[in-house]
Amino acid sequence: MVWDWQYAWDVFPDIAINGLRITLVATVLGSLVAYALGLVLALLRRSRFTLVRTATWGFVEFVRSTPLLVQIFFFFFVLPDFGVQFDPLTTGVIALGLHYATYTAEVYRAGIEAVPRGQWDAAVALSLPRVRTWTAVILPQAVPRVLPALGNYTISMLKETPLLLMIGVLDIVGVANQLGSRAFRYVEPITIAGVLFLVLSYAASLLVRWMERRVRYAH
Repeated sequence: MVWDWQYAWDVFPDIAINGLRITLVATVLGSLVAYALGLVLALLRRSRFTLVRTATWGFVEFVRSTPLLVQIFFFFFVLPDFGVQFDPLTTGVIALGLHYATYTAEVYRAGIEAVPRGQWDAAVALSLPRVRTWTAVILPQAVPRVLPALGNYTISMLKETPLLLMIGVLDIVGVANQLGSRAFRYVEPITIAGVLFLVLSYAASLLVRWMERRVRYAH
């Protein structure tokens, strides 16, 4: 099949505008869910209560050990049977965020454990409340250390957004596939989708490298 530049130019706006918008929305919102929930899970893993620690560990391992696509299907097709139903994009954001929260939780845990023991001892010596110790001493030192790793998971999430096509969310790949099926020409739209993902991933990787340099310089 010969490459048709006119057809490629005709389909580019739909892919670059409509598909790109959904891809970015799913990635950004999914990342925010993953960052927030991951921090909660990391803190629960350090709970003084054995039952809480064990339950959190089991949840994290269960989610990490099951495919993201299965989780997306579960949220979209199974939860409605229990009266819990969301629109496809919201379902995708929740599934992405929850799945990657189990990975960011481990990143946060590593960052927290990297805080020198002396910082904990100093907080105890100053009689700081537990909440104050976390918010003013530990997390401000732990989170900057793990920002590059969190950025890498955001890039991974970006590349997982095409899975949402399975529940009707038309991201870059979804729009490209839809346009290709209309004209029975897939080479141009799928190639454009691939190039857009390459550009987005490379731009994100440059941002992560910049963050790594800033963190390294700060420490």
